[in-house]
Amino acid sequence: MDLWTVLVIAVGLAMDCFAVSLGVGTTGQANSARPIFRLSFHFGLFQAGMCLVGWLAGSAVLPLIAGFDHWVALALLAFVGIRMVREGLRGEGQEAGGEDPSRGASLIMLSLATSIDSLAVGLGLAMLRTSILGAALIIGLVSAIFAAVGVLAGGKLGQRFGKRMEIVGGLVLVAIGIRVVISHLL
Repeated sequence: MDLWTVLVIAVGLAMDCFAVSLGVGTTGQANSARPIFRLSFHFGLFQAGMCLVGWLAGSAVLPLIAGFDHWVALALLAFVGIRMVREGLRGEGQEAGGEDPSRGASLIMLSLATSIDSLAVGLGLAMLRTSILGAALIIGLVSAIFAAVGVLAGGKLGQRFGKRMEIVGGLVLVAIGIRVVISHLL
């Protein structure tokens, strides 16, 4: 898989981190360098780690599904993308107040929630026989950058664009899945 495709997948996955970070930014609880670093570091780490876990699981089952793996990749990417679009259309916002979202259990839960999609993408990448270390590193770095930018922009843009970014990210993932099938069939 070429670098541009991996970057597009990374941006699609990072939209979830960006949307959550926008919400966190609107709370005003992550308005200094330390909480922004904690949030962006963990989001990137979990995105990369879950992608690796998904790839390892996919590599184990690849010989069993080699004849139709491109359809499985489409299904996984479409599933993740459609789920992101549905979440974006729901319009549920982050709740203000409460526990600091850049610490403890809240940080771990947010990191896991934003990285579950990366698990499915890692599984799809295994089926496409993509080298995972570079892809996971790019996915993690892009997610960390998007999370930091999201927190910083959250105070100004969170309520207005947060869920739209999640919708865009979901549509990007569906488009990548369609591209995979078209390129395999042609």
